[in-house]
Formats: sequence, C-alpha cells, structure tokens
Amino acid sequence: MAIGFSNIPADIRVPLFYAEMDNSAANSASSTLRRLIVAQVNDNIAPTEVGKLVLVSSVALAKSIGGQGSMLASMYETFRKADPIGEIWCLPLHNAEGAIAKGVLTLTGTATQAGVLNLYVGGVRVQATVVNGATAAQAATALAQKINATADLPVSAAAAEGVVTLNAKWTGDSGNDISLQFNRLGKSNGEDTPAGLTTAITAMTGGAGVPDQVAAIAALGDEPFEFIALPWSDLSTLNTWQAVMDDSTGRWSWAKQLFGHVYSAKRGTVGTLVAAGQARNDQHMTIQALEPGVPQPFWVQAAALAARTAVFISADASRPTQSGSLPGVDPAPASERFTLTERQSLLNYGIATAYYEGGYVRIQRSITTYQKNAYGQADNSYLDSETMHQSAFIVRRLQSVITSKYGRHKLASDGTRFGAGQPIVTPATIRGELIAQYAKLELEGHVENAELFAEHLIVERDVQDPSRVNVLFPPDYINGLRVFALLNQFRLQYDDAA
Repeated sequence: MAIGFSNIPADIRVPLFYAEMDNSAANSASSTLRRLIVAQVNDNIAPTEVGKLVLVSSVALAKSIGGQGSMLASMYETFRKADPIGEIWCLPLHNAEGAIAKGVLTLTGTATQAGVLNLYVGGVRVQATVVNGATAAQAATALAQKINATADLPVSAAAAEGVVTLNAKWTGDSGNDISLQFNRLGKSNGEDTPAGLTTAITAMTGGAGVPDQVAAIAALGDEPFEFIALPWSDLSTLNTWQAVMDDSTGRWSWAKQLFGHVYSAKRGTVGTLVAAGQARNDQHMTIQALEPGVPQPFWVQAAALAARTAVFISADASRPTQSGSLPGVDPAPASERFTLTERQSLLNYGIATAYYEGGYVRIQRSITTYQKNAYGQADNSYLDSETMHQSAFIVRRLQSVITSKYGRHKLASDGTRFGAGQPIVTPATIRGELIAQYAKLELEGHVENAELFAEHLIVERDVQDPSRVNVLFPPDYINGLRVFALLNQFRLQYDDAA
C-alpha cells in the first residue's frame, strides 16, 4: 500500500467505506500579531489584576484596571487612537517603593476682569472660570476643583491660599515627566490669564522609583507578543528587557521563537539622548526621541509609536513605517524641535526620530539601538526595527508550512524509491518547498533575487542524526525606500534645441 494513513488501520476487515481527514495541505492562516502594554496603575488600585496579563478590549476596561488618569489607561487610550481593532493585552504593574511626584501652581493678585484659566497637564487642557474680582485663593480653589473633576488627568489637586498642590496618582519617577503649562496655545488662540492674576509653576518633581520588571517578566510566561509598549527607559529596565528578548535564551532564541519588539520613548536634549543611545546595543529595542517641549509624557509617545507600528506591520511586514502619524502626541514648539542635524546625530547613535508635518507628529525613522557587532565595529544589519518584524514574519511563514505539511512525515535520503502518497520527505523535497515558498514571498513583496536564493540555499540530512534536516536559508530581504537623492543638472536650453 503506497498511500500512508494516520488512523485507518491496514488490517481492517469490516466492510465498507472509511474516511479520515487530513488538513496538512489546507493551512493558509497567519499568526495574530498581539500587542502588549506594560504600564503602571494608580496607587489606590486594588491588586486584583496587577501583575497579570489581561486582555483589554475597551478604554473603560483599561480605566477600571489601572484607574482613571493612570499610566495604563492613558497608554491604552492612545494606542486605540491609531490601532482601533488590534488585540491588546495589558500587564498592569504597581510600584510600592519610591516617592510620588509633586508640582505647585501659585496664583497671586486679584482678577480685574472675568476670564478663564487655561492649564495644561500632560498636554490635556483644564479650564477654570474666574469672575471679576476673584482673589488668588478663589481662583486657585476653582482650578483645583476643575482638575479633580477631570478624572482622566494623572494628578490630583489641593488648593490653599492661592497655591494649588498637584500630586501624581502613582509612585515613581515617571510622574516627573507630567508637564504643567498655562496658556500653551497663546493669546492668538484665545488663551490668556485674566488681568490682575499672575501665575507661576513649579514643575513636577520628587518622584522616585520604577516598578519591578523581574516580576513583570515572570507574568509574561511564553505568551507571544509582537509589539510591546514599554514606558520606562532607565538602565535597569532596559537591561532586564534586553535579557528577555535575547537571541540566545530569550524570546528570540531557537528554543522559544516568540519574537516581538519593544518600543519605548525618552525625553531629553540631543546630548542626553545621544549618551543614552551610546549606552545601548540591542536590536530588539527602539527608543524614540522626545523633545523637551513635547507636552505629552513619554509613556504616551511610546504607546503611539507601538500602535502605529502595529497597524503598519500587520498590514505589510516589509513596508517601512516612516511618515506614520502618531495620534495623541502634540509637537514641541517650532523653535524647540530637533533640527535635521540633531536628528541625524540621534539616528547615528541608536535613537529613533519623529517629525511634525500635516497636523501630526510622525515617525521619521524607527531604528533600533543596535549599532556595533561583538568586536565593537559598526554594524547596520539590525539598524531598522522593520527588519526584525520582517524576519519574524518570514520565519513564522516557514514554520507554519513545515509543521502543517510535514509534521508527521518520514525522512529519507534523496533518490530513495517509495510509492506516491507515502508520507515521506527528502532533502530535495524540502528544498523544493522552500524555493516555492520563497517565490510566494517574492510575489508578496517581502524578498527579492529568487534565483540567487535558490543558488545559495542548502538543505541536507544531518550526518550524526538521521532524523534531522539542516537548512541554510539565505533570504534577500526587500528594502524600504529611505533616501531619494537627485542631482538636478539643469540647462537653460539644450544645444540641440537651439
């Protein structure tokens, strides 16, 4: 009998008709690329969901888990602005060690005309009405009441004698990044402090501590996540996640094959960010530069970047993400934005950049922090984060094909004579399968140079283990159009036309 069955026994004698199902040639599915938000919850949140992976399907649920105004709720809401249908999981964390960031708003004088106080907290505007003749204490009380009534703000407020004290809703140094600003849009847009009142701001400061990342990672287990939004960029956190994503023993290792990429953001001057980039060399981490004047906190930027990337890569794993808009992020004032020269410096040191155009902050180039090989020499093999997603996409495609079609096959050497229909595979069969899959990948726009691929592809039976096949798979990834250089060699008139 040449045809190989999985379940129908060869010695069955009872009549008559028997059929078994075989789906090995029917699989055309692709893996769901799941998103993960790692974020902190408010200090007053009960630990019911803290430290556990939670599938979150709505902003309301995110607020319920993290608390209104929490980092987690803010990141989730930002994520949904760019990625409305992606499967998002959250890993809520609580920080029990450290201190809460505090800020102070000081009002003096007496209003000589009615008006509105326009305060921006982390880029979100809060307006408090001031009547003519209101004292500083009355204005401060009105402002504090409006702040507390806006439950989605990351701070709470208390007023006393013209001073509004703001407290972050969670413990940690991240609270120091909550910006405070009066009249951000200026008089030309109708924002001005009522005459007679004067305002002063003491920025948020004093926050200390970062959630335990070891505990967070333990909660991940071996669950696959392709896009990981990580707000913190301190050395300890980055080192911990570098180990998690590692090629040898981490999520990119041969034993796990979970893949994924981490997206974070960091605020600072060019010098600060360049120094931060120089200290890293991790192909599985992208840190986007955040200008000091950007009103939103860094966790909003990280979520926006991960969300836009998730949408683009899910649509086409090999297409560059440049120009992708980042809803929820406002630009720094024009005079405070990084110049072309400064962005070039950042990109030379492993820091991703963004720009503002057409009403949106946009991805400029989403590079990884990988810059050098093991000998300290310049290495651009993992320069762009898209390359990582491209690699994972192709490996998953091959994994799906091989495990679906040849999951229970016998292995024979090339030239072995066996009947048609037998579940037997040879190195030549696998080679043909891989070449066929490469041709499909080329048609889909993920790879190029199929002829050279076939020339360099090696498939062989292991000389030590006769049940093992070894493959050298040499894909030529298709590249993104990054730079268009044109020499405009003009004429006043062609000689032939004279």
